[in-house]
Amino acid sequence: CDFLPFCPYRDAIRHRLDKIRFRGQRTDVFLDLGDSPNTSDTECSEEILMKPRPSLEIKDTEELQDPAGPGTLTMAAVTIQDYQRAETDRLNDLKGHLEIALLEKHFLQEELRKLREETNVDTLKQELEKERSKRLDLEQKLNLEKETMYSWLQAWLYNRFGAYIGDFHFQTEENIVEPEEPLSAKRLTENMRRLKRGAKPVINFKRNLFALSSWQSVYTSAFAFIIYMNAAWHGWAIPMFIFLAILRLSLNYLISRGWRIQWSIVPGVSEPVEPPKEDLTVSEKFQLVLDVAQKAQNLFGKMADVLEKIKNLFMWVHPEITQKLYVGLWVALICSCLIPYKLMGFMIGLYAGIKFFIIDFMFRSCPKLRDKYDTPHIIWTSLPTDPQLKERGGATLSRRIHPAVAHGSLGTALPCGISLEEQTGRAYNTKKGAFHEVFNLSGDERPLTVCENGWRCCLINRDRKSPTDYIRNGVLFVTENYLCFESSSCRSNSSKKNKVIKLIDITDIQKYKVLSVLPGSGMGISIATPSTQKPLVFGAMIHRDEAFDAIFTQYTKKVTMTTATNPET
Repeated sequence: CDFLPFCPYRDAIRHRLDKIRFRGQRTDVFLDLGDSPNTSDTECSEEILMKPRPSLEIKDTEELQDPAGPGTLTMAAVTIQDYQRAETDRLNDLKGHLEIALLEKHFLQEELRKLREETNVDTLKQELEKERSKRLDLEQKLNLEKETMYSWLQAWLYNRFGAYIGDFHFQTEENIVEPEEPLSAKRLTENMRRLKRGAKPVINFKRNLFALSSWQSVYTSAFAFIIYMNAAWHGWAIPMFIFLAILRLSLNYLISRGWRIQWSIVPGVSEPVEPPKEDLTVSEKFQLVLDVAQKAQNLFGKMADVLEKIKNLFMWVHPEITQKLYVGLWVALICSCLIPYKLMGFMIGLYAGIKFFIIDFMFRSCPKLRDKYDTPHIIWTSLPTDPQLKERGGATLSRRIHPAVAHGSLGTALPCGISLEEQTGRAYNTKKGAFHEVFNLSGDERPLTVCENGWRCCLINRDRKSPTDYIRNGVLFVTENYLCFESSSCRSNSSKKNKVIKLIDITDIQKYKVLSVLPGSGMGISIATPSTQKPLVFGAMIHRDEAFDAIFTQYTKKVTMTTATNPET
């Protein structure tokens, strides 16, 4: 029974085998189970009847009897009995082995049955299916909970940070062209007033700083200088400016709450009081529009000058000035790398205080000293604007042409049939031809730079009664010695309708308003001469002020030169 080490009936099987094995004569040799014949379950279940071999019949024994005598037969019978006994023992052993196999099969079937009853595979399968379905249900519930949790978290995040996240949505920027408002005098006036009101705080702050730097109030400037230098010495300059900003915001808050506070850095420097608005007439309104347009023109001109100077400074238009800036930037870079920032800030703060309170005051009080030693002022005033560059370029070109003409260098390059005088006069031609030929003047007479193309106007000669002679349209020029009017109605090359007036013959020059009913200061210039009873009027001039300034300046210059040369005259 060693082949069933885990069988619970091992002891009972062993006792049964001992009884089977030793029911007959005990033999020392047993057949191995491996040598026993293979039997099926059906064969093992049937009753096996072990029949001994039949003994030899008498006939056979008689036939086998040895003629030698009865002793021989006796030995043969003994041999046969031994053989039969051995076969019987062998059959008994075989039966014992079969019984052992049957018992083993029975016990194994019992064990299998008990195991089946205990395990119950079908029940286990059902339970396994139930557990599997439960697992699937739990997985579905878990997925639903996850989805619900995710959707809740997503909704919470969107409600909290959706507006901020939406700001980071990248999209192509659309170029929206805003419609421009049509030109309106009312809109222009209102915009200029808005600009004035918006720039008022800046202008007042600049006015106070200028008064502080100019020492208009000695005590205030000295007090501010001592406080600033003390703060710069101890490294408190930046906190001081921040404190002043906080103080100003606090005062503005109190003013916005209805407090009446009038405070300025320097006493005596206050905001200009605007006159109360009154009902304006039509002419006054038109004059107001003209004043606004003039202020806008001047403001835009100043802004353009500043921007053009900055552009020309960085574009090496004036190499000498830009070179100073270039060297200064290299020095500042080296100092920023070698000098500690704390020491550099201390030095800059001290220099700014001395420059603002002392150096600028000295330069402002002594203009000659400023023109010689104030480097920023010299650089800024020396920077040219684009119109100045254009004028310098034209003057340089004329200077290059004149010497060549004087030395006859252009004489060889002139085409045939063109005289030297015609070639030099082409730079100042009118619509009718060379300037000096149209007005019958010498070749040296040329229009001034400010009126190279002339000023469009109409000449009103109130001494004439004929309509064609009373008003003539044309162009007005001014030279060093003459005031020239070229009539556009002249059909021939003659200069009968052109007008030439010597500047020294002018007795009076004034701005003139042709029609008094029209608003504004007018668009004409009145010039009186001894040869006319009534002053000549050049009206409908768009650039009346520019023309008047140029004519009056040249007239004053010419009269001063003539008086210095001939005092009697």
